[in-house]
Amino acid sequence: MTDLNQLELDLINAIGSAEGVQALEDLRVSALGKAGSISGLLKGLGAMSPDERRTEGPRINGLRDRVAAALAARKAELAAAELEARLKSEHLDLTLPPRPARSGSVHATLQVMDEMVALFADMGFSVAEGPDIEDDFHNFTALNFPPKHPAREMHDTFFLRPDPETGERKVLRTHTSPVQIRTMMSTTPPIRIIAPGRTFRKDSDATHTPMFHQVEGLVIDRDIHMGHLKWTLETFVARFFEVEGIDARFRPHHFPFTEPSAEMDIRCDRSGGVLKLNEGDSWMEILGCGMVHPNVLRTCGIDPDEYQGFAFGMGVDRLAMLKYGIPDLRPMFEADSRWLSHYGFSAFSAPSPAAGLS
Repeated sequence: MTDLNQLELDLINAIGSAEGVQALEDLRVSALGKAGSISGLLKGLGAMSPDERRTEGPRINGLRDRVAAALAARKAELAAAELEARLKSEHLDLTLPPRPARSGSVHATLQVMDEMVALFADMGFSVAEGPDIEDDFHNFTALNFPPKHPAREMHDTFFLRPDPETGERKVLRTHTSPVQIRTMMSTTPPIRIIAPGRTFRKDSDATHTPMFHQVEGLVIDRDIHMGHLKWTLETFVARFFEVEGIDARFRPHHFPFTEPSAEMDIRCDRSGGVLKLNEGDSWMEILGCGMVHPNVLRTCGIDPDEYQGFAFGMGVDRLAMLKYGIPDLRPMFEADSRWLSHYGFSAFSAPSPAAGLS
């Protein structure tokens, strides 16, 4: 007679070691199929006596149930493992790819402004600042602008709404010259400052924008003359463009706040889209300058018979265009990270006359 305990042990061990669904199915057929070992035992119950059937019947049926449960449990394990393997092999990542990592960089305008501050600091200038929104006195009147000067007209200046009580119209400063006025009215000479900052005018093309950046300079002391102005500007321009010297000329011009006034030109060759200094027969205007007008000194409470001075102003953005080959001013203010990655500078290399500017 078949040893049911040994048969159960053999079947349970075989089921637990089955490596796949097909192997498990073969075990099921060999045990519970029509010609299976357990099915054969069940068929043999008919040939037994009633007493034997009462004893062996429950044992064989119990064996059948336990083997069937073991088969079902193992089948579930194999199905879960097969599904897991299939999911891994058929995995598809539907998420968007990550944005490429971008490192921050310094805008060309700020780089040039830092270069200018470093150079003028080396020549003994300190930095002075003032508000972007100015009144008529500091922006025009104190700078010797006549009442009907074109700069006061709406087509050139951004005026704010008049004050309902006084009727005064504030303006977005058209230059950083009001910083010079505030400095002269609050400081006793000698004065040697530069005034970097934002300025605003109604103009927009490849070389002009409604908001731009200027650096203006002011020197007030005894016995100051045009020779001091000429040396200061020629020295600055040569150091800024990192050349030994600069071929420059000063053309007579007119500014309400300086007398005499001049524009500084530098000799250059711009053929081929490349700026070559001290070469060629072309001259390019780079800044305006002059001796501070006596009327401006008097307005600020400085005696023009005792103190004299010079002032100058230049566009930071345009100097950046010239030095670093930027063809158009407008993209400098469009917040395009591609432009910044191309023209930007490392934030870890601060410009200095000793270590180098650019």
